[in-house]
Amino acid sequence: MKKQTLGMMISSLRKEKGMTQLDLADEMGVTDKAVSKWERDISCPDINSIPKLADVLGVSVEELMQVKIEANTEQKNNSVEKIINTALKAVGIAMGIAVAVLSILGEVETNSALIMLGIGLASVSASLMIDNRTE
Repeated sequence: MKKQTLGMMISSLRKEKGMTQLDLADEMGVTDKAVSKWERDISCPDINSIPKLADVLGVSVEELMQVKIEANTEQKNNSVEKIINTALKAVGIAMGIAVAVLSILGEVETNSALIMLGIGLASVSASLMIDNRTE
């Protein structure tokens, strides 16, 4: 669904109902100038009038406010993905450093070193796959 501002949403729903700005203003108890400002995103309806506005326009409050809900959900998903991506890169780097340090100290067996490097490479590969998917 195409993202719209609250004003665009009010305008399109009003037009779908075959209402003029004056009709909507009369229903809401405001002036047609107020409705015009809402639709141009210069001002917003009073928070207490949102349920009535949704009712007059024939939608739920959630549908009327869809832009805000979708934006928050998308932003949260983006943040989680960034954290996971950063963690995967960190694991890869940590495994490489651990193998290097332990090798210098003579404290790692070859099999263990290969396993640690494999984990590191798998983490970096997963991170690259996420990077390529988001581009």
